[in-house]
Amino acid sequence: MAKFELKLPKMGESVAEATLTNWLKEVGDTIEADEAVLEIATDKVDSEVPSEVDGVLVEKLFDVDDVVQVGQTIAIIETEGGADETPKTENTSKATADSTTEQAVKEVEKQFEAAKQETHTPIENTGDRFYSPLVKNIAAAEGISQAELDGISGTGKDGRVTKNDILAYVENRSSAKTVAPAQATATATPAAKEAPKAKTPISVNGGDEIIEMSRMGKLIAHHMVESVQTSAHVQSFVECDVTNIWNWRNKVKASFAKREGENLTFTPIFMEAVAKALKDFPMMNIAVDGDKIIKRKNINLGMAAALPDGNLIVPVIKNADQLNLLGMSKAVNDLAVRARENKLKPDDIQGGTYTVTNVGTFGSIMGTPILNQPQVGILALGAIRKVPAVIETPEGDFIGIRYKMFLSHSYDHRVVNGALGGQFVKRVADYLEDWDVNREI
Repeated sequence: MAKFELKLPKMGESVAEATLTNWLKEVGDTIEADEAVLEIATDKVDSEVPSEVDGVLVEKLFDVDDVVQVGQTIAIIETEGGADETPKTENTSKATADSTTEQAVKEVEKQFEAAKQETHTPIENTGDRFYSPLVKNIAAAEGISQAELDGISGTGKDGRVTKNDILAYVENRSSAKTVAPAQATATATPAAKEAPKAKTPISVNGGDEIIEMSRMGKLIAHHMVESVQTSAHVQSFVECDVTNIWNWRNKVKASFAKREGENLTFTPIFMEAVAKALKDFPMMNIAVDGDKIIKRKNINLGMAAALPDGNLIVPVIKNADQLNLLGMSKAVNDLAVRARENKLKPDDIQGGTYTVTNVGTFGSIMGTPILNQPQVGILALGAIRKVPAVIETPEGDFIGIRYKMFLSHSYDHRVVNGALGGQFVKRVADYLEDWDVNREI
């Protein structure tokens, strides 16, 4: 028998850690190669971690809600066809004694852990706060209660309590215990004032209901507030006549569905126009890093898509300017389907340089979307409406029925002025209005 270490795989260029959300297998379960063992979550994507080998799960190294770093061993799987490492035969008796001693030590550790469980309430993750296994172990060993731990100010990412934070708290608490009685009395009042205030319960009247925000809901809320506080949002609006596109799509969508086995929507048409406009205006395809501007080489279009729970996620079409309309259609449909089925991978939402959101899907004629940091632009597509319009012809003007929509462009006024922001969205509209009704796909 041999033991295989199941590690947290790399999940994208900027993803360094993930939260373990669910174990799909228990200790003793048989696992096949490529079978999912556990579920993890990054900032926005939930993923499964499959086994690379056939075997039996013999040990879990992390619990649900623990944060795991990329490359860390999550579980041990026992496999067939190998041999456990054994001591040399000349040291057999010593090895046996060492093994006995090791078992005794483990037994003592189990008893110690059991005693701790009886005397201390286990530390749990509360609200937005995640505690690593190391922090939990230190808290249990030092007799730190849940309330005390929740009150420690964390210096880690997103306010997380680090090893140094809790050790500093332990040291300060130990110092306080050694203070003379008179001094302890004198310092009691300030300490009490600094203690964290208990949360005031929300008053619920009648049929009111309190609903806990989901993990993703909290992350989205944080990102939206951070974006508004970071960028100077400003908008430009253009009304666009898409009658030619409407009629062309009605003409070709049946043959497209029959040939390709999937629907031709308006989204890939709009995405193609945006990609062309970004090539014309490369200073819209940038990012801001402090007081520096990063001019992106690739055009990677983010496409806001709805998840089953109602939240939105932004998968990315990489190198969108290099795709023809057929390739764009397949990329859009693939990402949309996998978003609805919760099958997006971390790489699918990384590396976006500009974002498009279709608010018209929900009946809105226009919107003012918030930037997806560190991007500097986002385009909202309004609902397509049949409206009366003035049509100019060489023979004169007349009133006709046209299909029109609003394009709402939000951009970062720190680096994008009104001229660039307005010219860009007007160029997108021009590409859409000049659509070739005889185009092949």
